Amino acid sequence: MPFLELFRTATFRLAFTYVCLFAASVILLLGFIYWRTAGFMLRQSDETVKAEIVGLAEQYRRRGIEGLRQIVTERSARASLSLYLLAGADGAPIAGNVSAWPKGVGPAIQTVIYFDYERQTESGKETRPGRAILIVLPNNYQLLVGRDIKQVNEAEGTIRNTLLYALGLTALFGVIGGAYISRNVMRRLELINRTSAEIMSGDLTRRIPVRGNRDELDHLAGNLNAMLDQIERLMMGMREVADNIAHDLRTPLNRLRNKLEGVLIGGSASREETIGALEGAIGEADGLIATFNSLLLIAEAETGAHRDTLEIVDLRDIVNDITDLYEPVAEERGVRLKVSAPTSVIVRGNRSLLARAAANLVENALKFTPEGGEVSVTAGNPRDEAPYFSVCDTGPGIPEEDRERVLDRFVRLERSRNTPGSGLGLSLVAAVARMHDARVKLDDNEPGLAAKLIFPRPIETAQPMPAITQPLRHALPGPVAGQ
Repeated sequence: MPFLELFRTATFRLAFTYVCLFAASVILLLGFIYWRTAGFMLRQSDETVKAEIVGLAEQYRRRGIEGLRQIVTERSARASLSLYLLAGADGAPIAGNVSAWPKGVGPAIQTVIYFDYERQTESGKETRPGRAILIVLPNNYQLLVGRDIKQVNEAEGTIRNTLLYALGLTALFGVIGGAYISRNVMRRLELINRTSAEIMSGDLTRRIPVRGNRDELDHLAGNLNAMLDQIERLMMGMREVADNIAHDLRTPLNRLRNKLEGVLIGGSASREETIGALEGAIGEADGLIATFNSLLLIAEAETGAHRDTLEIVDLRDIVNDITDLYEPVAEERGVRLKVSAPTSVIVRGNRSLLARAAANLVENALKFTPEGGEVSVTAGNPRDEAPYFSVCDTGPGIPEEDRERVLDRFVRLERSRNTPGSGLGLSLVAAVARMHDARVKLDDNEPGLAAKLIFPRPIETAQPMPAITQPLRHALPGPVAGQ
């Protein structure tokens, strides 16, 4: 980035604003120091002069002009920084260490004046600044008492110069520091921009480097990288979904077409054969409709379209109804179906979606559990723990490396894909879990799979339960394509 571009960056403006505030604080601080030092020196000098004037005025009242002259002469002889001048009505000096009456100063009472006077030094006469108080005595005699303020002026000048130097250095270092900070920040932002451009050009593997400083830019880079990982997973999932849709829907569509074509060209077929072929075609169409309905339901759950329908739900009722619904299926397949829900398990959710997720888990377990195996359905709410719903089977299970992947759409571990289903069952369970802020946990049941739906927090069981107007089994639209 060009150097001049740094002055237009937000980081430089922020640094410059801070510098301005810091410079203002420096000015206030040094101004206070100036007021407390140089100002104090002048005030202390004025107090000393006023005290001397009071004493000299008293001497004049007691001893007259001659006595005052003697005292002024004595004090002038031994004074180093004190200034004295006793003058007549015409301004002619009578006594003191100031050789002439200050120019442009007329008679006044208790007036503070600044003036220049000449002082004899080893190198000759020197003009120096003075500050004095002038009073007019009876008979128009004038008395000037003051102090040499050259040292005070030098102190004031030093403080003023220090203030200007400090202000200038503050501004200089602020500009340099702002440019340095802006340059470092812009380097990292430029790196983020460059990486973003590469990603937009199609390279989804690019990631923003993290320096490990644990600062806000590292947090930003970490969040952006997590977002990019999610986007890459979604893109890969979309590709897999497209491939799986093409593969899974091609076969039933071909079967549907072949059956309809057979009916069309089979003019000699009996009525029973024609009805059977049409019933088969309707069954294939129903399967396709069920697949698309599952996709729509997953999309609705993921977008939170049903969040406004959340209510108090007892998982024990869902478990009991699901086991009643699938118990005939289990008996037909020779699988023992056990249920364990001794107490109410209260959660807040959509009853229909939770029932659909539970039905999918039970159907998957029954589908892959061999004859003589066992499927156990449990709902519980341990003390001080989150409520859960689980389905455990004694089937082949899922390898640990595939347990995250099977929650995606159309993922089927069976390569031949001959088992009925389209791989949307666990995807729907995962979508319902995300909608309810719950999580799906797949573990090894040794043997088999233990699928658990864990909800985020317990809900007080004292809340009133809503009336159930219809049995749960009527809310289920039928088995959904499985794992």
